[in-house]
Amino acid sequence: MFSKILIANRGEIALRIIRACKELGIKTVAVYSEADRDSLHTKFSDEAICIGSARSSNSYLNIPAIISAAEITDVEAIHPGYGFLSENSHFAEICESCKITFIGPTPENIRLMGDKMKAKEIMGKSGLPLIPGSMSVVKNKEDALKIAERIGYPVIVKACAGGGGKGMRICHNDARLLSSLLTCQTEAEASFGDPSVYIEKYLEKIRHIEIQILADKYGHAIWLGERECSLQRKHQKLLEETPSPAVDAELRKRLGDLAVKGAKGINYTSLGTVEFLLDKDQNFYFMEVNTRVQVEHPITEMVTGTDLIKEQIRIASGERLRYTQDDIRICGSAIECRINAEDPNNNFIPSPGKIESLNLPGGKGVRVDTHIFEGYSIPPFYDSLIAKLIAYGKDRDEAIQIMKRALDEFIVEPIKTTTPLYKKILEDPRFLRGETYTDFVDEFLKERTGVAV
Repeated sequence: MFSKILIANRGEIALRIIRACKELGIKTVAVYSEADRDSLHTKFSDEAICIGSARSSNSYLNIPAIISAAEITDVEAIHPGYGFLSENSHFAEICESCKITFIGPTPENIRLMGDKMKAKEIMGKSGLPLIPGSMSVVKNKEDALKIAERIGYPVIVKACAGGGGKGMRICHNDARLLSSLLTCQTEAEASFGDPSVYIEKYLEKIRHIEIQILADKYGHAIWLGERECSLQRKHQKLLEETPSPAVDAELRKRLGDLAVKGAKGINYTSLGTVEFLLDKDQNFYFMEVNTRVQVEHPITEMVTGTDLIKEQIRIASGERLRYTQDDIRICGSAIECRINAEDPNNNFIPSPGKIESLNLPGGKGVRVDTHIFEGYSIPPFYDSLIAKLIAYGKDRDEAIQIMKRALDEFIVEPIKTTTPLYKKILEDPRFLRGETYTDFVDEFLKERTGVAV
């Protein structure tokens, strides 16, 4: 086991990793930007080093500064968390070359799965069903039009690299496709340094279902249930739950077994998530693999009784998986609401600033993963996520009631947050019936404002 780990991240995930390390008896090193000097992850780590100014490119994406901090503090491993450098194969390679363990998959795993086209090709060979579309990068407008004619509208243009909804457009006709092609290429180049895009059939009324996997360095892999991630705005997840109300035991096993089969096909190691799209007829299709810990990992921990961060660290240190598939049991139901510092009544405009009054919810069935505190100033430079509110109950109905109560207790003044939106969603009859698709939030907001979002 490692004796010291550097956390190459910030906010709640940095604090989450520090806590796991402390429980494993591992010392930690936090890195921070000048804007995060007073953040909690710098207070609870054993050491903390400033690696640059507020701009991410000068700090949390600054590979030389992070490696220098790791060498100065003599760490054995680096945990990248999520976002920033977590799916950067070049960073993983540099760690490897510096004899520092990258807590995550191999550089080759990251590279293969980071290329969405390559990932589709590989997973298709492992037997995972694929969405109809291009099997290579779209070369030009003529190529795009031919693909659309073959698979039929609507189609979706997607960046080959990256994610998070960037470089992605839905098209219902030739004119929209041609204008979106250039837009997506430009956005993909700006966001990921790669203008490559591909085209898929756009499936309507679908659910976003993901399978959590764990795989060690000795060929053992397991799946730990599914997460329903269909409640999204502009392809950004807002609320997740497990189990999915649309997935029964038989479908869960099919998805899980295929996810593990796909992972074994590339000798995958570490924590990972295999993502699927599920249509209203229960047909499912492989979408992508996320080669990192997910924001929504706590709900899987709640229903399986595992600590995914600890397992990820153990695997990276060379330990064998401590679980077999038969050990995994799904008990109860869990929901996560991402509390963002945004104003849902004003087009979700960011709401940075000083927290003058704070009350975090508690009680049976409530978990709060956060780095904020009374007096903390939310910086305007990073993602607006300030907390993850998780509710756990013996079944979905109880989890919903606990979440509603917890949302009422969550007070962050004078900051605007997304809690009012979740309170309304949890009262919606469609959500209560489990009838949620990836267009649910857009329709929900349109019904209340009269305009598309």
